[in-house]
Amino acid sequence: MNQDIFWIGLCDIHEQIGMIRQINRFEKAQAILMAGDITNVGNRETAAGILQEVEKINPCIYAQIGNMDTAEVNLLLTEKRINVHAKTVDLGHNVALLGLGYSSPTPFHTPSEASEQQLSAWLDTAYSMLPPSRHLIFMTHTPPYATKTDRLPSGQAVGSRAVRDFIESKQPDVCLCGHIHEATGLDQIGDTQIINPGLFAKGGFAVIKLMQDRLSAELHWVAE
Repeated sequence: MNQDIFWIGLCDIHEQIGMIRQINRFEKAQAILMAGDITNVGNRETAAGILQEVEKINPCIYAQIGNMDTAEVNLLLTEKRINVHAKTVDLGHNVALLGLGYSSPTPFHTPSEASEQQLSAWLDTAYSMLPPSRHLIFMTHTPPYATKTDRLPSGQAVGSRAVRDFIESKQPDVCLCGHIHEATGLDQIGDTQIINPGLFAKGGFAVIKLMQDRLSAELHWVAE
């Protein structure tokens, strides 16, 4: 990570945050992007403790809930003014961030799931608030449907069609996603680079960098 302008993306933390101290230049990132599943159906205090550990190293955080986070975690993020679910944020450097938390429906009836119609409506709302910018990072908990980032070990695609439709239509520079732990990797939809760094307990994280007026994402591992 020799570039000066970069963001670090963490997905599927599931209360296992200790390895952040092993991430090179964590404190130098423009911001830490947390794509959801901060907890395992944890309460406000659990989420607050995780955020505090991140803030000790880098206080600039943008976060959203995943399907395994509860409404009280969502409220905490809002109260801390770091919640980007269904919102857009100007990150500076001609880069904007658009967030989409929750997940599409799962067989497990987890706390924060939403229909494809609701996900699409949230995306429309967020995009309508997009500030003038040259580049866009799309942070979604649920990966786009039918990509390398949404496949179960069986090969079944379980991502969101609403997310894929949004990417195909709006073509953000980078899509940071998570949710499907087994689908760690990179893919492409048109001009949009898709990255799922996987379960953070296994050491994966994303580095999104701006170099020569180009935004791109790389998959990294703790202690590289």
